Amino acid sequence: MAVLVIVPFTLASIRHLVVRSGRPAWLCRRLTARTRSGGLGLGATATEELHAFFNANKRVQIEQRQAQLVLRDDDHSGAPPRTGIDLDGGTAVVRGRR
Repeated sequence: MAVLVIVPFTLASIRHLVVRSGRPAWLCRRLTARTRSGGLGLGATATEELHAFFNANKRVQIEQRQAQLVLRDDDHSGAPPRTGIDLDGGTAVVRGRR
């Protein structure tokens, strides 16, 4: 049981030290990088899972974030757009606030 707590805590502590110091640079980039699908990096995911293990509210937050990624985001569902890009015509329109 102690291994389930000590090992992830040690890894999360090492991740925190590496990210704060920025050294070694390659490991810092790897731990803070986002995945191709827009998710969190390896270190952040491990730290969040450890946090969720001890705090049920964090599990709810992670599930809510995953549900938010599935929802569709339409441009025309809200206020009129302020920007418009015409790729064929090579023009971009930006309207200021009134």
